Amino acid sequence: MTNKPTKHSKHKTETSPKNSQYHAGRQSGQPKKSKSFNHGRSNPSDASAKTRQKPAVAKRESAEEVQTGDRIVVTIKRLGINGEGVGYYRRKAVFIRGAIPDEVVKAVVTRVEAKYILAELAKIEKRSPQRAEPPCPVFGICGGCQIQHLSYEGQLAGKVEIVREAFSRYADSGQIKFKPILGMERPWDYRNKAQLQLGMQQEGMIAGLYAADSHKLIDITGCPIQHPKINEAVDQTRKVLEKLNIPVYQEKGNHGLVRTIVARWGFQSGQLQITLVTASDRLPQRERIVGELRQALPEITSIAMNVNPKNTSLIFGHKTVILWGEDSIEESLGDLEFTLSPRAFFQLNPLQTVKLYESVRNAAGLTGRETVVDAYCGTGTIGLWLAPYAHAVRGIESIPEAVVDARSNAERNGRSNISFHEGLAEELLPRWVKSGFNPDVIIADPPRTGLDSRFLEAVLRTKPKRFVYVSCNPSTLAKDCKVLTDGGYQLEWLQPVDMFPQTSHVECVAKLVLQ
Repeated sequence: MTNKPTKHSKHKTETSPKNSQYHAGRQSGQPKKSKSFNHGRSNPSDASAKTRQKPAVAKRESAEEVQTGDRIVVTIKRLGINGEGVGYYRRKAVFIRGAIPDEVVKAVVTRVEAKYILAELAKIEKRSPQRAEPPCPVFGICGGCQIQHLSYEGQLAGKVEIVREAFSRYADSGQIKFKPILGMERPWDYRNKAQLQLGMQQEGMIAGLYAADSHKLIDITGCPIQHPKINEAVDQTRKVLEKLNIPVYQEKGNHGLVRTIVARWGFQSGQLQITLVTASDRLPQRERIVGELRQALPEITSIAMNVNPKNTSLIFGHKTVILWGEDSIEESLGDLEFTLSPRAFFQLNPLQTVKLYESVRNAAGLTGRETVVDAYCGTGTIGLWLAPYAHAVRGIESIPEAVVDARSNAERNGRSNISFHEGLAEELLPRWVKSGFNPDVIIADPPRTGLDSRFLEAVLRTKPKRFVYVSCNPSTLAKDCKVLTDGGYQLEWLQPVDMFPQTSHVECVAKLVLQ
């Protein structure tokens, strides 16, 4: 891994293409799947049709002359934000799904835009030593993982470069101190929750994800990034429903019943929660379903039904009924304990979450005397983590249900110096400052779209000593940091955290200090 800037970071013409879906946190900028990628499992150069007539490699004088169907040779410099290989053809960015850094590839142009080219991988001329054999049989089909074909060492290095490239392009920040990325000793089996759609195929009932850019359901039985208990729970639940002939909901025609199986496993508590999302509250054979599930899954603690009658992409509806057991399961992060109802939010990778929150605490520099604002606080986990080290913490969240959960979490953990407030951070913060409340530290963990411009303006007027930015989108992080540094803050360091190995997703903590 290197901290040197990429050779082509100076090219301002690069813009990520708009995208398809991202597993459990959708990303933007991903080109459509390349048919020649072959799910990362074989070298495209191994095609048996060597005797077929192939178009010659294009020799264009400029990138503007490139046309759809041209074959071009590209040296891959780095990963794009969705795991595609990024290189340059006549100084114009080329995105090639399935290619990885340090490879030379031949690719067929599929789309030409003003600022970028999309191409399909046709042949690997020079193979990277970091190329790996994906263990998942549906890699490249289900859309959940983007970079299983890259060694874990290569994944970590690629994610650092994704962050570095974003700051080079959007922040003009020169030399930035990057702390070594925090990875996992075992980058598999880490997800503690699955939300899998049900469908019927020729072989019977399946549970899976929809393939990117389609409505085709892909069976992901045995998914290697899900905890084994999650895989077992989903598979056993599917078998029980199939055995009892419980009808699967079919969007076309709006008939059937069970839409989704949601399974959550408590890493620390060892408790299992199963929720069936249904199109109606009339669930046949309830007692038999409960009995079969309890027999098949001895660890089960809670069995629930959530009713979502609407034709929508949202998983959950508003009504939840406990069919058997507890109305929630227990889980913990460090010394914090949480009660998780079927719809409650909780981090999907608890092991890495602890590393992330400790990075936030390090950046906040708390001595026990500071007042802290936790903006975009969700269910309050970051604020609760910091509360023992601060004088007082105030959390701000716009979603009422999350505020209720945050207050419940504070009471459960005896955090008496933290309060949670419903509202918009860009509105509450200026109001508090006007009334005489001046926080020493502000933490912000916004959605992928980044910080609201009004909130940034409020921060610059408030002038906290330290601003800690937690981000899941390097591009919006870099843009917002540029606003803050232009307004008088210094970016001291960036800490990348690999929350979701095998995907192109990268989390980052930024420490900014008032000058």
